[in-house]
Amino acid sequence: MSAKAHQLVTKAGHVIEREEPWIFRTYAGHSSPRASNELYRQNLETGQTGLSIAFDLPTQCGYSSDHSLARPEVGKVGVPINSLDDFHVLFDQIPLDRMNTSMTINGTSMWMLALYVALARERGTDEKLLRGTTQNDIVKEYLARGTYIFPPDASLRIIAEMYEWCLERVPNWNASNICSYHLQEAGATPAQELSFALVNAIGTLDTLKQRGHFTPEQFEQSVGRISFFVNSGIRFIEEMCKMRAFSEMWEEITTERYQVKDKRMTRFRYGVQVNSLGLTENQPENNAWRILIETLGVTLSRNARCRALQLPAWNEALSLPRPWDQQWSLRLQQILAFETDLLEYPDLFDGSPVIASKVAALKEQAYAEIQKILDMGGVKAAIDSGYMKSELVRSMSERMGRINTGDLTVVGVNKWKEGIPSPLLGGEDGGVFKIDLSEADETRASLAETKRKRDGARVAAALAALQAAAKSGESMMEPSIECALARVTTGEWADALREVFGEYRPATGIEGQRLTLEGTRVDALRRRVTDLVEVLGHRPRMVVGKPGLDGHSNGAEVIAVSARHVGFDVIYSGIRLTPEQIVESAVEENADVIGASVLSGSHLELADQLMDGLRQAGAADDVVVVFGGIIPRDDFAALKAKGIARVFTPADYELIDIMEQIVTLLEARHQRSAAE
Repeated sequence: MSAKAHQLVTKAGHVIEREEPWIFRTYAGHSSPRASNELYRQNLETGQTGLSIAFDLPTQCGYSSDHSLARPEVGKVGVPINSLDDFHVLFDQIPLDRMNTSMTINGTSMWMLALYVALARERGTDEKLLRGTTQNDIVKEYLARGTYIFPPDASLRIIAEMYEWCLERVPNWNASNICSYHLQEAGATPAQELSFALVNAIGTLDTLKQRGHFTPEQFEQSVGRISFFVNSGIRFIEEMCKMRAFSEMWEEITTERYQVKDKRMTRFRYGVQVNSLGLTENQPENNAWRILIETLGVTLSRNARCRALQLPAWNEALSLPRPWDQQWSLRLQQILAFETDLLEYPDLFDGSPVIASKVAALKEQAYAEIQKILDMGGVKAAIDSGYMKSELVRSMSERMGRINTGDLTVVGVNKWKEGIPSPLLGGEDGGVFKIDLSEADETRASLAETKRKRDGARVAAALAALQAAAKSGESMMEPSIECALARVTTGEWADALREVFGEYRPATGIEGQRLTLEGTRVDALRRRVTDLVEVLGHRPRMVVGKPGLDGHSNGAEVIAVSARHVGFDVIYSGIRLTPEQIVESAVEENADVIGASVLSGSHLELADQLMDGLRQAGAADDVVVVFGGIIPRDDFAALKAKGIARVFTPADYELIDIMEQIVTLLEARHQRSAAE
């Protein structure tokens, strides 16, 4: 008897009651390898079926925990990894051959994979059984996230060498994961997310093809190993159409551009973390519903359903989530997969003219953008020219402008602002996670112990072999594994390659950008700025800085654009500056304001370094310092005591209001100076 239209059928024609769900993951890691291992084992016991490792910023940027740039950031946004000894602790009691492990790691992706393989070798695990993904998408790091190290050519070479090594040695490992998630977090529209991600994948495959390492059969297999990591926003119908467009376009590109014949290799494989950009500090309990709705966009359509899903927590606009918050998000996935009938039906949207039309419209826009970038010379040329970065800054500025004018409704932020205080923010911890700072000392002590015990000669030989491979063009993968086995540290591995490849500084993308905000309030603010010109003798100057290793620059870029919009001179040099460099820039430019953006939880330590620098330069009374970012309100008083004049958080979404407050600070400072 033939199956009915509402029944699920296997490829062999058998009717089945329901499908297996996607992989459940939680993006997690903090404090130390020991603390993170306890968290992973706890999450696996509560029903998580895969690991998603969050590394701290020094690990992501290629610094060991004892480096001066790393010290404020150790263990703040992820787990610190310095050597193979840390991986032994991190994966203690976790079977590598039965785990699907995803690593959100980019600039040091080859190093983290080398450590994972070295761990398998020391444990006696067959490395062919390793399954998982290294994110390893350097393009989105240049555009949106900022944990790049090396210039594009060297970074693309690392990605290619990992594909080549993995296909032959660890065939079930995804060497990279084309990541459009951070593009949406940086303001990308659905068409931009489609086009930028796909042109990025084209750049990777073109590089692999040009290197000529693979046979035609191996190249097809490498196409099949390309996976994607996408975002899903609150407009869940459009997001579902975006995922259907992704699937169709990937099949078309791999078939037409690369003549892939095996249909299995043209399949669009993707994992998801739903949107964090739209999560709000105001009335944060509403974020639970936003996360649920965003999840529907990547699960409702069977033909475009994700293969792995990780959800943010309701309080991520406030701080890092607690284990209970992560468990709550995991339970959402489990209820959707196991209590509802979602997995019992074929695709619900095939044949819908509405969905087909929307998908076609998205594809048309995305293909036009892809062709535009290819005409520029491809993804690398579009990065070098600053085109893609500039387009994202423009999209984010437009989004913020629409929220400010009320054209884009955000409940609890620009509409229905008043609400009953959330009981979720009660209790001793105030509803947020607090890092145990003593864990950083434990990490540095462990690093010192590794350095004391290791064979110095083997370390030197391993690093020399790594540099020789980097210079000669030989694969760096096996030399990196030997570095791992020799107990080379993360900073030493990255420094060895920095000496060969150099470091990269990208375009900031703010040049030529404007807000759409105008009107009487903006006019009044510009008059106040003009009045300041009279008393200061120059246009008010603002140094916008990103101190530390945090690379999330959206907020800093929007503030830089806003300040210029109302008449400030703005100096913005991009991300990853030391507090000393920001102070030096402020003094050299005779700046009136420093606006520092910090999202990594290191605001207290960085405030100390910044204010100490200003005092040593004799400029502490001349420069107003304001902070912005994800900063718990409990820390406001401490920041004020350190000399920070004003703290802005995601709740301060009105750009003109922020600029009015900064102008008020400058007016007050001038009045005090005039009275003295």
